[in-house]
Amino acid sequence: MSEAPQRQAYGEALAQYGERNRDVVVLDADVSTSTLSCLFAARYPDRFFNLGVTEASMVDVGVGLALSGRIPFVNTFAALLTLRACEQIRTCVCYARAPVKLVGGYAGISDYKDGPTHFATNDVAVMRSMPNMTVVSPADNREAAAMVELVAEWPGPVYMRVSRAAVPRVFDGTYVPRIGKGTVLTEGSDVALLATGTMVARCLAAAERLGRDGIRASVVAFSTVKPLDTTLVSEAARSTGALVTAEEHTVVGGFGGAVAEAIAGFGPAVPLEMVGLKDTFAETGPDPESLMDAWGLSVDDVISAARRAIDRRAR
Repeated sequence: MSEAPQRQAYGEALAQYGERNRDVVVLDADVSTSTLSCLFAARYPDRFFNLGVTEASMVDVGVGLALSGRIPFVNTFAALLTLRACEQIRTCVCYARAPVKLVGGYAGISDYKDGPTHFATNDVAVMRSMPNMTVVSPADNREAAAMVELVAEWPGPVYMRVSRAAVPRVFDGTYVPRIGKGTVLTEGSDVALLATGTMVARCLAAAERLGRDGIRASVVAFSTVKPLDTTLVSEAARSTGALVTAEEHTVVGGFGGAVAEAIAGFGPAVPLEMVGLKDTFAETGPDPESLMDAWGLSVDDVISAARRAIDRRAR
């Protein structure tokens, strides 16, 4: 089942956590009603700062607050945050190891109606290339809400991407995420579907359909892209001998690339298929779900990739 938009879960959790931790301050680039940091602003106006459409300056202000002992959550659209403020993130946040918490709303192609200028399809590639940066990509509302406290207390810079869309529920109330650790959702011996963010739910649906044809697929959720849980990647590679990665992001330099780098470093040599945007700009669509289907992120795309990986292993 789909829940409320992931951004709503994030905004509500941020406001709730702000009550428990008075060191939290929130910054936004004049889009707080979109990122829903406005929920924090309504409760704690003295700890909320609207910097206007000045993403680079907003990041620098966040650094100053972090170095003065505050815990700044810096919010705007993911595409604008990671591109317009890229130099400030590199030099002032990462080089200084400033504990700024960067939250990219409208991640992936969830901002379906605004087109490629507002789609964030290379943000993970940009952020994971930054030394000292931790990259988080929650799968559903529960995980997005739970990550607020973890991100706030993580010792160093963090980038968390948040979908604009309503996302299917993946985790139950007993789930406790950990930064840097993946989670095995289903066990299987024929192929492993490794997923991050909104693609976790689609991989679960793909595994169910593959099972009807006698193909046993494991599904592993990675809420952290960096540092990647390489132990879990290695276990999946050894237990199945065939891997598929899935992400709402380009296949160039993202989660799939991180998995490929890990495999190259530790082995074993296994076939790997990547599901994501194929080095292209996406266009607008009627809704996030149909847009994902149209640009290579459908359940059918995951199933086809799984079959290709299995076929390659068998050769």
